[in-house]
Amino acid sequence: MKATLERNQSLVLIVDDEAFSRKELRLALEQEGYQVAEAKNGTEAINVFHQLHPDLVLIDALMPHLDGFECCHKLLSLDSNKYIPVLMITALKDQQSIDHAFKAGAADYLIKHIYWPILRQQVRCSIEQSQLQQKLVADNQQLQRLVNVDALTQVANRRRFEEYLLVEWKRQGREQQPISLILCDVDYFKSYNDTYGHLLGDRCLYKIAQAILNVVKRPADLVTRYGGEEFAVILPHTNLEGAAYLAEKICFAVRALAIPHQNSQVSSHVTLSAGLATVIPQSGSNFEEIIAIADKALYQAKAAGRDRFLQNNLLERQSSRNN
Repeated sequence: MKATLERNQSLVLIVDDEAFSRKELRLALEQEGYQVAEAKNGTEAINVFHQLHPDLVLIDALMPHLDGFECCHKLLSLDSNKYIPVLMITALKDQQSIDHAFKAGAADYLIKHIYWPILRQQVRCSIEQSQLQQKLVADNQQLQRLVNVDALTQVANRRRFEEYLLVEWKRQGREQQPISLILCDVDYFKSYNDTYGHLLGDRCLYKIAQAILNVVKRPADLVTRYGGEEFAVILPHTNLEGAAYLAEKICFAVRALAIPHQNSQVSSHVTLSAGLATVIPQSGSNFEEIIAIADKALYQAKAAGRDRFLQNNLLERQSSRNN
């Protein structure tokens, strides 16, 4: 079988250990304009399924080694496959087999010998419903992305920042693990906008956001646009040393962009000031606590001359209070 197929029409995978049954279904489906792939057992079906990603599967329930029930379950076990309809075809008519099929994830249960005009409609409707469902999921994911992503910088927005910080604050509190927060502010950005215009100002913010993303790479970490020319980085399960290392790299990465800023009072290029805080959340505490601490460190970094980061460590204060 070829590794790839032209996908101008929907692709149906036929799984049956009987060659005659496969041939009969293939001819009927090809006459309706479907592309068809075949597998003669459950193991082969799984390989073909992951290789070709069919739009629908017709599978015989009774096959040696890996029967249709177990094969169906394995095919649909991944989230990416769960919307692909599987139609179970069998001579079994008992209630237990029917229940077993639907429990395995089958979209429908067809009794041999099949009346083609009915199967034709079932195949068509199943594929159309699956495609509609997948489009709905994709649209919802895109909508969720639009809700949570800052349109200009393409990093998470303030809404997502607050949602995620709340979740991670509670999680680290339960596990009694540190969470760190880095607040960043572009130095003299108002002056940059006044000098170069808002179009270049927007491009500048986008480049800075992408530079921060290139530094902060763990899946659990979140880079956000906090507001205006401010960015925030949430670092779950990260101690002060780890956060300080990233803050230094972020400041360096922005310098390395070498974006000209002739009216900056600290450099001939755009720079960043950052404040960071590390906290182990305590019972009854609020995530606004870490924001206030990081914001104070950011203020101190600006007061100290900008183009740098400073840190406040609440862990030391928590330890001294506990002692």
